[in-house]
Amino acid sequence: MSSRDQPWAPEIAYRGGALAIEAMPLALIADEVGTPCYVYSAAQIARRYREFAAAFGDNRPSICYSVKANPNLAVVALLGKLGAGADVVSEGEFRRALAAGIPGGRIIFSGVGKSESELEFALAHDVHQINVESLPELETLSAVATRMGRIAPVAIRINPDVDARTHAKITTGKKENKFGIDLAHARAAYKRARSLPGIAPVGIAVHIGSQLTSLRPFTTAFRRIAELYRELRADGVPLERLDLGGGLGIRYRDEDPPAIADYGAMVTRVFGNLGAQLSFEPGRAIVGNAGVLLAKVIYVKQGVSHRFVILDAAMNDLIRPALYEAWHEILPLSGPPARRGMKEADVVGPVCETGDTFAAKRKLPPLSEGDRVALMSAGAYGASMSSGYNTRLPAPEVLVSGGQFAVIRPRTSYQAVLGEDRIPPWLTES
Repeated sequence: MSSRDQPWAPEIAYRGGALAIEAMPLALIADEVGTPCYVYSAAQIARRYREFAAAFGDNRPSICYSVKANPNLAVVALLGKLGAGADVVSEGEFRRALAAGIPGGRIIFSGVGKSESELEFALAHDVHQINVESLPELETLSAVATRMGRIAPVAIRINPDVDARTHAKITTGKKENKFGIDLAHARAAYKRARSLPGIAPVGIAVHIGSQLTSLRPFTTAFRRIAELYRELRADGVPLERLDLGGGLGIRYRDEDPPAIADYGAMVTRVFGNLGAQLSFEPGRAIVGNAGVLLAKVIYVKQGVSHRFVILDAAMNDLIRPALYEAWHEILPLSGPPARRGMKEADVVGPVCETGDTFAAKRKLPPLSEGDRVALMSAGAYGASMSSGYNTRLPAPEVLVSGGQFAVIRPRTSYQAVLGEDRIPPWLTES
């Protein structure tokens, strides 16, 4: 495979015939930690963050990592030490960011359905900004802030009605989506914000979707936001911030996403003369290609029309193929695979769902029972969207740095999982 076919390189590559993350062969991690398990490259996460932070020239923006992409405390702490803030969408994610060492003053609280208690928590921890998505939320925040004697720094999320041309389930900037306030209602919303006690309208927020592979939707949306910023400033709204969200895509298979530098150049062209403080909320673009899911072949089953490679990983570990029809490259831990000898197979998990399929009719090197593979580009929305379906134990997580690794989420036990449930007394009475 060429370097273009390996978006996870150079940190993840075959070295001496063994697939490795940095200087650590993945087979050694599988031996010690077991499968399935997630493994991440600290070097790639750091490199991608630095590339993003440097993409905007002298206009040093706030880079607030989108915690939902990969919320492991070690990953958040690594980015926090590099200077990142955090973009969170729940009190739980807010608490994760704080626990990882990111103070409230570097946290943006987004999300369409924040509760009163979550808003109270954010204000009590001196949140940098709350992205408000509706007038009812604005009214609630005003009441909460007034009761607490606080002033809430607010950016109203605007829905610019731009088709991100990504998967329908991760498009967020069209008028039929649940997110934000329609562009046509924006000026009225800011007028209302200025009239409410406890509210300081400081900026505009926008986020049109995830996994965008073209600059065109960004450019269209950002131009509309830039024009709105000028109009609101002319109206006397004391805006000083523009939160441009995230959404920049990565290559999973044959996508051709924009380079981070090209994205930065476009942003500079659109917003460079406004004098606003910019912030961004990248997630997938930072961690997506930095992680893999390791799995072991349990059985190889030859059906009448299909050959099935059955793994010990399942849709509860990595739901993206079942939920989004997503492609993840599948590589053996020993290799690299030769083009000759490839066999077509369906790669599936053990969960009792036909949807528990990682790949259909995928050409793969010959795989036998006991062989181990890596599902690539699994650093974002893998572990974070996993579940305990079928009472399967969550996959542990591992972080690699050079020639060392650490388990950053241990494998739990069945005793611990079962201990989360409670049987009421009337069912235990004889």
